[in-house]
Amino acid sequence: MTVRVYGAPCSSTRKAKEWLTKHGITYVERNILREPLTVNELRAILRMTLEGTDEIMSTRSKVYKELDLDIDALPLQELLELIHQHPGLLRSPIIMDEKRIQVGYHEDDIRQFLPRKTREHQWLEWRLNYLRLAEG
Repeated sequence: MTVRVYGAPCSSTRKAKEWLTKHGITYVERNILREPLTVNELRAILRMTLEGTDEIMSTRSKVYKELDLDIDALPLQELLELIHQHPGLLRSPIIMDEKRIQVGYHEDDIRQFLPRKTREHQWLEWRLNYLRLAEG
């Protein structure tokens, strides 16, 4: 499975890439400011989200504030075209593969991209350490 990292050059994107590299997860990176996501790519991302546009929009971004948007009043197609024209409206990074998506960098959540065996091994190590401490 190919992990894709869509993001602007920022500390969250940098941390996500460092974490993936540290854990041996290969990824394909795309700077969304230089190569904006297409409307179809944005639709594919939205299909994977739980909260729709609320999950991927950066309401604290400079662009969002400058455009003075009322997202709820915009038809979806117009909103997607606006995001394509102004990729700074997206939260960064958006990390995804064929089955999973994560918006923003959160160390606990990004572990979902580890292979299952690695996650199980880490859980067993954590459990053993916990039991050793409990016996103490």
